[in-house]
Amino acid sequence: MTGLLVPETASLQAVLTDRIFLGLTITSALILALVVGLVLVFSIRYRRGSKANRHPLPEIVSREFEIGWTAATIFLFVFVFWWAASAQIGAYSAPPNAIEVHVVAKQWMWKTQRSNGAREINELHVPVNAPVKLIMTSQDVIHSFFVPAFRLKRDVLPDQQTEAWFQATKTGTFHLLCTEYCGTDHARMLGRVIVMEPEAYASWLSAQPEGDDLAHQGERLFAERGCAGCHAPGSRVHAPSLAGIWERPVPLAGGRFATADAGYIRDSILQPGRDVVAGYAPVMPSYAGLLDDGEIQALTAYIRALGSEPAVVRVPGAPEVRSNVPGGVRERSPAMVPGAPVLDVPAPAGPGSRP
Repeated sequence: MTGLLVPETASLQAVLTDRIFLGLTITSALILALVVGLVLVFSIRYRRGSKANRHPLPEIVSREFEIGWTAATIFLFVFVFWWAASAQIGAYSAPPNAIEVHVVAKQWMWKTQRSNGAREINELHVPVNAPVKLIMTSQDVIHSFFVPAFRLKRDVLPDQQTEAWFQATKTGTFHLLCTEYCGTDHARMLGRVIVMEPEAYASWLSAQPEGDDLAHQGERLFAERGCAGCHAPGSRVHAPSLAGIWERPVPLAGGRFATADAGYIRDSILQPGRDVVAGYAPVMPSYAGLLDDGEIQALTAYIRALGSEPAVVRVPGAPEVRSNVPGGVRERSPAMVPGAPVLDVPAPAGPGSRP
C-alpha cells in the first residue's frame, strides 16, 4: 500500500521531504481530531434539554484559556514554519564538492553538459551518494525540472539561471519530467536520470567523446564575439579586466557594490547599462538575442576559470585555461572537433549516448 501512495525514495532530499510531509499530515490529523472531538462533546453535553451548567466561566478562567490557546497555536505555527522552511532553504545550498551539471531546457528536450564537456540529451548520468549541483536555464519558455523519486522540482526560466542540487542514495533509472505546460509536446518532454556506482560512472564518463569543456568553449567565444577586443590587456577600449573577479565585490557607479557571480555576469552581458563598473563609461553593447543561454553559460565558466583572486591579466589562449579535461585542446584526438555542437534531436533510448 505504501508503494501505491508514496513514490520511490531515492535521494537525501526525498527522505527529508517525506519526513516533513508525514509530520504535517500527523499534526493536521491531530488538530482535526481535537476539533471534531470537541464539537461532538459539546454537541452532546450542551444539547437542547440537557441539564449542563450554562453559566459563563469566571473572567479570569476565560482570559487565561484564550491566552493559552492563542499562544499554543502561534508556537505550533512558528515551529512548523521553521522546520519546513529550514529544509527548503537548505535545498538551495549545494555542498562545495558537488558535481556541476549545466541544464538547458528547450521545446521539448533537456540538454545537459558537465564542466568537462560531456553532453547528453534527455539523460543525466550521475554517481550514487555524490552531491550533484544543477545550473539551469531555458532557451524559450518556462519549464520545470522534476524528478519524483528525488522529490526535486525547480522551475527553469528563460533569461535567468536557477539552481538546485540532489544526492541520490540508490542506483537505478528514474523518470525526469517537465511539470510546467510548455507547448504542444509538453507531455513528451521526458528524460531519465541514471544513477550508477562510482566505478561504473567513472567508466561511462571516460568513454564519452572528447570535446571542449565549458571553460574552453567560453574562451573561444570570448575571442569570436569580440569580448577580447575590450577586456583583453592592451585593448584600445577602456574596459574592466575580468581576471580574478569571480565571486569578488565589484564597485559600481554610484557607490554601490555587486558580487561577480553567475547572475551578475549574465546581467552584464544582456543588460550592460544596468550595473556599470565605477570609473568606466557605459559603452558596452547588449548581447541580448546575439548569445543563446548555452553560450552565456560557457562565457561564465570561462570567467570563473580565470580565478577569484587578484591575478596577472592573461591573454586569451595563453596560458591555458584551467580545465577538468586532461590535456590541452591541441593535445586531444584530431578526430574530434572540440566544442562540436549538440544536435537538437532527442537521444535514442539505451545506455548513455550523445551526438
